[in-house]
Amino acid sequence: MSLSALVDTSKSSLFLSLVSITFNPTVWNIVARNEYRNKTITHIFGGNAHLGCYFLAACIFSAGILRDHFYLSAVLEQPHARLLPAPLDTLIPLALFAIGQTFVVTSTWTLGITGTFLGDYFGILMDSRVEGFPFNVLQDPMYVGSTMCFAATALWYERPVGLLITLYVYVVYTIALKFEGPFTDMIYSKRSASTSSKKLFDKEL
Repeated sequence: MSLSALVDTSKSSLFLSLVSITFNPTVWNIVARNEYRNKTITHIFGGNAHLGCYFLAACIFSAGILRDHFYLSAVLEQPHARLLPAPLDTLIPLALFAIGQTFVVTSTWTLGITGTFLGDYFGILMDSRVEGFPFNVLQDPMYVGSTMCFAATALWYERPVGLLITLYVYVVYTIALKFEGPFTDMIYSKRSASTSSKKLFDKEL
């Protein structure tokens, strides 16, 4: 079967889905870096970093729901094709979705709202590195879990284009992490260096 028979490029929902998938991690990284340098959102909320972070969290969460809506719409408007034999066509997507959601939900629970939604860019830093589940299993469980849910949806509805979009999600997340990871490490390294300097100064006094 040709690619043209599996992907209907005439559907605007397909492009809306790809745009929303690209938009979310890209824009939030830009907004977060600006917040770290200029405290724009914090200033809007009268200097309250926590309120600013909660506002950004609401924006990110809402955009995520919209992204999922666009993805599901795109998948359902695309050609259908048998992807797995029974009963694997039911068992595998259910397992992928369950595991993926477990990673996403437990990541949020472990990190909390500010830890999940870029609070470190607001100066709201965690006391220590999170090492419990699911971070003792995966380095980036939220991104992995989200990608698994995209794949599960594609397999459940038996839409090959969903798997192609899932591959695109993986690429976008991988690129985002190359920017997000080192920047977050830099924030905590600065905090660590500042704390060490303060301890040394207090000791000399």
